[in-house]
Amino acid sequence: MTAATSAPVEAPVEVEEPVEDERVVTDRPWLVIVWNDPVNLMSYVVLVLQKLFGYSRAKATRLMLQVHHDGKAVVSHGGREKAEADVARLHAHGLWATMERDR
Repeated sequence: MTAATSAPVEAPVEVEEPVEDERVVTDRPWLVIVWNDPVNLMSYVVLVLQKLFGYSRAKATRLMLQVHHDGKAVVSHGGREKAEADVARLHAHGLWATMERDR
């Protein structure tokens, strides 16, 4: 007669679901901001916004008035490379522009 060998009994393991309260957003767009300056005429700013971004005269005028009254306006947004290119084009046309990450 041989002795029976018993296999180890495994206890069930409970695993908690991961908590997804903290979401990491890595694709926040970049904003291109045009700032007010004492040099450029309002009509020139409207023409530049129409030329560079293809905005209608009405939209370009609204943005220009926002720059004039509020001191700045977001004129474009997108990926970093696009924002850098837009800022460079605005600078080439004599406008004061910067870029920042969208909040």
